[in-house]
Amino acid sequence: MSDGQIAHPLETDRPTPFDPPLELRRRPPLSRLAYPDGHLGWVATGYSVTRAILADPRFSTRRELLHQPVGRDRAIEEPTPAEPGIFPHMDPPEHTRFRRLLSHHFGPRRVAELMPAIRRYTAEALDGMAGADSPIDLVASFAMPIPALVICELLGVRAEDRQRIQAATSVMNDLDSRPDQVFEAVMSITGTVRGALAGPSGDGLLAHAAATGELDEEELTNLGMVLLATGHLPTSSMLALGAFVLLTDPGQRARLAADPEPAVEELLRYLSILQFDVRRTALVDVEIDGHVIAAGETVVLALPVANRDPARFPDPDTLDVTRSATGHLAFGHGVHQCLGQHLARAELRVALTALFERFPDLRLAVPAAEVPTRDRMAVYGVDRLPVALPERGA
Repeated sequence: MSDGQIAHPLETDRPTPFDPPLELRRRPPLSRLAYPDGHLGWVATGYSVTRAILADPRFSTRRELLHQPVGRDRAIEEPTPAEPGIFPHMDPPEHTRFRRLLSHHFGPRRVAELMPAIRRYTAEALDGMAGADSPIDLVASFAMPIPALVICELLGVRAEDRQRIQAATSVMNDLDSRPDQVFEAVMSITGTVRGALAGPSGDGLLAHAAATGELDEEELTNLGMVLLATGHLPTSSMLALGAFVLLTDPGQRARLAADPEPAVEELLRYLSILQFDVRRTALVDVEIDGHVIAAGETVVLALPVANRDPARFPDPDTLDVTRSATGHLAFGHGVHQCLGQHLARAELRVALTALFERFPDLRLAVPAAEVPTRDRMAVYGVDRLPVALPERGA
């Protein structure tokens, strides 16, 4: 490594499955990064720098301006503008139009209305686990179905389509997927959305969005694809990784049961799962932290490292579910802060609490070091989480 540059930040070691890569932890708050396509950009690891960039309108999320830091097949593709409706890769005022249309569907009032569904899907998953033989894969039986079923209900998509959505989303999340595989996955999800829009109108978000008349068919279809693809995988990954770390620490697990709300915030800080897909490109020259980020240069925002910054969170490498983790960047910051953050918090709080209430003696069925992690994914997590229940009648 020279001049503070690394080409593939995912190809670094983690001290534990719950920690960010060591190479990034050793870096200063803002440093140069060589991208696979030859672009010389930046990586931000400090909390203050990362938060400032996320809030600065001089940085863009437009897809055609962003360079990809990992996954060579994708990195060498010529970036193109986002299709109509792909609002996460739009800047204001286009981005604002979609956020205004969607915000109340993900606000606290709508999440409160979804709480019975969240509890029902959680109970059904736990019932299924109770009737299964050990070992049980907690990812497949618990972490994946709950958020997928909730987002299907919110959008008005058939619950039976969830497995197809999950499979396609996994392909899209894999940084080593070929462009043709990603295209097929996108088409699979958009087909599901078109089916929902063609069916009888219901009470889901897609039906409401269609009824406003503000969006054309292409915008509606792409909007639905984005919400389905992003509306369950991050929460699923957090559920699995959160359960994993709590299974290794009975003391923190007991404190979660006593007070779930601060515990969930600390888990979000400690286990920040958005690895290298949060990027911004400078629209003009911007001076920050003693460096000038030139117009056209891309910055990767390493949220997992920023949330371990000791200047912001004392003793950051210790999981303490009683601490106040307010201000963490797990959901981003600024106008692009995660639209579904209230829903994700509710799902994590309900599901993790219910899991350990129902199965207080749940344990890992393999050593923690043998749990396979998703290092080559844009959203970090575990592929499988084998757990064991107490023997029946024991």
